[in-house]
Amino acid sequence: MEKILIVDDNVAILEALSLLLEIHGYSVVLAQTPFEAEQIVRYQQISLVLQDMNFSSDTTSGEEGKTLFYRLREINPHLPIILITAWTELETAIELVKAGAADYVGKPWDDQKLLTSIGNLIELGKTRQSNAKFERQKQERSDSKQGANLVGLVYESTAMERIVDMALQLAKSDVSVLITGPNGSGKERIAEIVVANSHLKDKPFIKVNAGALPHDLIEAELFGAEAGAYTGANKQRMGRFEAADGGTLFLDEIGNLSLSGQMKLLRVLQTGEFERLGSVQTRKVNVRVISATNANLMQDIQAGRFREDLYYRLNVIELKLPPLAQRPDDIIPLVKHFLPKRSVSLSAQRALQAYSWPGNVRELENACKRAGVLKHEGELSEQDFVLDSSLESSAGSTVKAKCEPSKAELQSAMHTHHGVIAKVARHFGLTRQALYRRLKKFGIEY
Repeated sequence: MEKILIVDDNVAILEALSLLLEIHGYSVVLAQTPFEAEQIVRYQQISLVLQDMNFSSDTTSGEEGKTLFYRLREINPHLPIILITAWTELETAIELVKAGAADYVGKPWDDQKLLTSIGNLIELGKTRQSNAKFERQKQERSDSKQGANLVGLVYESTAMERIVDMALQLAKSDVSVLITGPNGSGKERIAEIVVANSHLKDKPFIKVNAGALPHDLIEAELFGAEAGAYTGANKQRMGRFEAADGGTLFLDEIGNLSLSGQMKLLRVLQTGEFERLGSVQTRKVNVRVISATNANLMQDIQAGRFREDLYYRLNVIELKLPPLAQRPDDIIPLVKHFLPKRSVSLSAQRALQAYSWPGNVRELENACKRAGVLKHEGELSEQDFVLDSSLESSAGSTVKAKCEPSKAELQSAMHTHHGVIAKVARHFGLTRQALYRRLKKFGIEY
């Protein structure tokens, strides 16, 4: 609860103001003299001060209030101070506002205007504290990770702090790493941190998104193929393992690899050996593998879709990224990163932190880009981010689904398309965000 100090020698004013503030949820501390006020500000956590301009019955110049104002500012330079003034001290009050006073109210005051001013100032104070905390933590992270390459990752949450710390530790070894987490949560960026801080940082770093490739082409993509090995293969093709020899291979959406592909992958992880499709010549490579998935591989193992021995070979160490909704401390820093030259209203910031972000960081980035494009200048409001069903279309018109899928239909499509969200969304004529909401509604893991 925010604590407000009221300083006035008039008991009736103290009672009236304390009653007004307490019924609106504020904690109130009272002082009748400048000395009491200074002691309270020095030793208590005060969010805002309401102070009179005179404290002696025979004084109307406002000089006592002016002196108190400057003393309080010496104790806490960032403390918001609202001056309570009569018309005789108005000139002095204006002078103090120019010197840094937050506001002034005349006697008698308007309750609603006073409450609005107090509310705005306290929210502004919270934002400043949050910004200061962010900058301080950013500096602390920078100091503690002196020399580390974080590849531009933006975060503030302790959850991501732990992930980054572990990624930097893993960068020093050659063990296989499995990065898990929902789509759009930043798995590829974590893989980049591991590589950028490893002794292989100047060696090849090859990325393969198995979820974006047709099943019949994944093996050729990974291991290469001879001319004529499959329909359309008119020339010899080098695979990604050969391209990554001596460096690192990042396998995204590893759960989409076929069982035969999984067997070949297990072999190359164990021995470094493989053959191109259509070839009997054994090739040998030395590649560190970092893999990622949004699927529940243990469930896939139980269902016979994923090899258990491959899982344990890949998962020497697991880095599990939480969804953005579970690390709200990252949201505003990310917004500031995506919209570096724009201001965002307090109500919009609260709405952004309250939104579930089923598409995670990727969805937040798209929302920021859209808001910045649609409103070229001025402060961005909650409405500019379109945090509702109209997000289902990036063009602004809601995409209509071919049908409203049932839970069974969603589960069947997820199985058929091996959990590839983009393919399942196209199957039903939904956007990815719309599909995420339906999967969440039915409790279907993705």
